[in-house]
Amino acid sequence: MLSAEDNDLLCRVEDEAPMGQIMRRHWLPACLSEEVADCDGDPVRVRLLGEDLIAFRDSDGRLGVIGEYCPHRRASLALGRNEQCGVRCLYHGWKIDVTGNVLEMPSEPAGSRFREKVMHKAYPVHEAAGLVWVFMGPHVEMPTFDPPVFQPTPETHISVAKIIVDCNWAQVLEGAIDSAHSSTLHASDMVPAQVDAASVTDDQRWLRPSIDRAPRLVVQRTPFGFRYSALRKPIRNEATHMYVRTTLFIAPFTVLIPRNNLYSMAIHQVPMDDTHTVFHFIAFGGDATPDTTNWRRFLAAEVGVDVDRRFRKVRTRDNDFLQDRAAMRGRSFTGIRGIPNQDIAMWETMGPIADRSQERLGVSDTAILQFRRIMVEAAREFVATGRVIGRGEPYIPHATLRSFEGVVPKTDDWRTLGVSPEERALAPVSEAAE
Repeated sequence: MLSAEDNDLLCRVEDEAPMGQIMRRHWLPACLSEEVADCDGDPVRVRLLGEDLIAFRDSDGRLGVIGEYCPHRRASLALGRNEQCGVRCLYHGWKIDVTGNVLEMPSEPAGSRFREKVMHKAYPVHEAAGLVWVFMGPHVEMPTFDPPVFQPTPETHISVAKIIVDCNWAQVLEGAIDSAHSSTLHASDMVPAQVDAASVTDDQRWLRPSIDRAPRLVVQRTPFGFRYSALRKPIRNEATHMYVRTTLFIAPFTVLIPRNNLYSMAIHQVPMDDTHTVFHFIAFGGDATPDTTNWRRFLAAEVGVDVDRRFRKVRTRDNDFLQDRAAMRGRSFTGIRGIPNQDIAMWETMGPIADRSQERLGVSDTAILQFRRIMVEAAREFVATGRVIGRGEPYIPHATLRSFEGVVPKTDDWRTLGVSPEERALAPVSEAAE
């Protein structure tokens, strides 16, 4: 359970909230590159940490993420004209470029130097891994952009599904690190089988070599956040082996989950404000990685089918997430199509911000308890010292981090499984907190 004070420290990101200030000191995904693919294309609304912004690509291909509201009379620039290297407000024609310079003020007298005195909000931008990233913190604290965990090489195939979730970012992230729920909530999609490791079938079911629904969870704190493993009894060789699924929490908003036989996966939980989150489910790897169209179709996150052009979902609490009760009497455990949609139904029914004082947590919630402890401590430490979690030393490049999945002898140390040489060199294995 969390007190109301600690729950606010964990969840609130708007204005001067410590967690939002921590987020501002990391590069944040603002939108997908595909949303601003065209020079002079439509401006795209972006909401991050309670701020309304727009993203656009100008005539020269430069990307901008600037305040949504025109500095003149506060009309929305999302409705503006993107032309000749700037966005022009429809109201009086003020035009603003990607760096916040006001280029034109046609409503002002000829010869006026007023535009030289006005600077519009604009954030530094970097494009990588199919996303447009922004840095919203103090410029003097801006770190060099570090490729994300899902871009280990420039040639990596990356597919991103995006869904706007109507609840706080922390309960979304807690779902991503909750290994225990998958055997129940996703029982129709993640199926026990006589296999040696997690694998994908032709009909897109995910097979697992275990029927154990009560894993033992063990946690190891790391410089980037923590690594934890769910240790299960395997179907084969139960007496001598264990089935290990290792997940990484990369502070403050990324989760690297165990791969299957075809591709790896990561999840972003990016706070739009206190009660809305951008959820990215990312597949990455080699040629076997599904393309974007098939990845979104598999997840029931297709634009124009499952989400609209702004990635707002058609399955909502008001329509019971389009739950099919007839299907529940057949093969479907939940009656809700798509793994992320099953999760979203759970997250959103907890409320916009879950009341964690009313929970009753058990041993299966070990990773969730560790996440809360780490992030509440991080918020307090930021207030006291200015230290930012995930920015300290030793810093481990995210693209070198690895999760793990497999059946191994019980004598193996779970903390060393899948750890890259780069991470091992920078951060030797420490004692686990169980």
